[in-house]
Amino acid sequence: MDKNTKKELQSAAFERLISHLRERKDVQNIDLMNLAGFCRNCLSKWYREEAGKKGIEISDPDAREHVYGMPYSEWKDKYQK
Repeated sequence: MDKNTKKELQSAAFERLISHLRERKDVQNIDLMNLAGFCRNCLSKWYREEAGKKGIEISDPDAREHVYGMPYSEWKDKYQK
């Protein structure tokens, strides 16, 4: 498999994971941390850090909105138990 195809597949899998987590609002971040060792906030931090490596500045709120599909404060109000 060539490098570009591999990156495209990894990107698609990442977006699919984000989509899945957006649909599973019943799964709390603490549950993810306890079971998997990462949560939605970790994903947003990794996304922001990888952008920074490319010289792209993404704010923490914008990175979280990419993962949550809405502003983090809105998600917390609606879904955090």
